[in-house]
Amino acid sequence: MLIGAHVSTAGGLSNAVARGVERECDAIQIFHQNPRMWRPTDYSAEACAEFKAAMAGSRLKSVVIHAVYLINTASREQPVIEKSQTSLLHALALGDAIDCDGVVLHAGSAKGDPIADAIARSGKMVSEAVAASERCPILFENTAGTQGPLGRDFDELARLVEAAGAGDRIGVCLDCCHLFASGFDIVAAEHLTRVIDDFDRVVGLDRLRCLHVNDSQVPLGANRDRHANLGEGELGEQGIASFLSEPRFEGLTAILETPGPDKQGADLAELRRARSLRAHGASARS
Repeated sequence: MLIGAHVSTAGGLSNAVARGVERECDAIQIFHQNPRMWRPTDYSAEACAEFKAAMAGSRLKSVVIHAVYLINTASREQPVIEKSQTSLLHALALGDAIDCDGVVLHAGSAKGDPIADAIARSGKMVSEAVAASERCPILFENTAGTQGPLGRDFDELARLVEAAGAGDRIGVCLDCCHLFASGFDIVAAEHLTRVIDDFDRVVGLDRLRCLHVNDSQVPLGANRDRHANLGEGELGEQGIASFLSEPRFEGLTAILETPGPDKQGADLAELRRARSLRAHGASARS
């Protein structure tokens, strides 16, 4: 498992690599543009080359991009459709340029429309974006179970994958906080085993390319997306240890998106805590 964290690109794309190294990351996740604005960041070919050189000279083995939350691939509103298309294509273009292992995507919201119609619109936008780009995969992320946002259960994830063409470049990212908040009891290892069995049956483990590792501020089935630092939420040390030590997750990129001690994201201590909990979980399983 490649344990890493979401890091900032402030000051330049290659600075994200240094921030990952400082935290002893095996992998990093970045935004491709300001997550609060539609305007794409113009990364030059030189900046991308510097990033790749920095990656090659570091301990890091993987980078994933998180698409901005403004994107709604299921929208019916033309201005949102156009802005979402532009932003998604920008994420994929950067992903191609820096040899990214995937663009993690929240599919968006149905906005009160029938789910089938919303998924069909999402599939059209995503499949067109894949066709217009070269290599980088799109990874649909599960949501916390609130009404509207797509991907609240494995059935919806499978339908999103199918609508997008179900090609090799379409995958899934599972967030343990979102799983728990949407009603999946994954605290005990044996419960997580059954949940992942179900994921394999409905979606397929071959689609699972990335993990997000966050504790949950809210209880099981609360349907709210509220991240907590590892071991400090409702999943607790046992839940995080179970998730990190699941044998079928071996080899995957696992990104921490926790608040950190100062609300600036996971720090070195949090990365070390993740590895300690993983070792604890593996020991408990054996």
